Amino acid sequence: MLDLDLLPAEYAVCRLPAGSPVPASLSAGPDDKSVISLSWDADELSIICPVDRVPEGADVDTAWRCLRVVGPLDLALTGVLASLIGPLADARVNIVTFSTYSTDYLLVPTVRLAVAIDTLRAAGHRIAS
Repeated sequence: MLDLDLLPAEYAVCRLPAGSPVPASLSAGPDDKSVISLSWDADELSIICPVDRVPEGADVDTAWRCLRVVGPLDLALTGVLASLIGPLADARVNIVTFSTYSTDYLLVPTVRLAVAIDTLRAAGHRIAS
């Protein structure tokens, strides 16, 4: 059983061309509580961010909500994402995940949020919003 927080903002999954600089709209100030994930490889710069921080010129898929596993989690812990992904896959809820050093995050489509929450609660997880 995991405790999860539903973050208040709506999120976007974005893509910029490979080699793009990190957009200035994603820089954080000292009081910034936003959750943003950047990943890059030879093919692209991928960004997960609140919709109000979407970089100009990015390919964007919007209307995602973000659930955060309450952490910090021990890096040796196994099965955290599997315990979330399995029930959601059975309920046919598509997801995007990302992790930080301290915890895991799960994006679900806004239109499937109620189903996702009901499914995760039925699997024994607790969700605060």
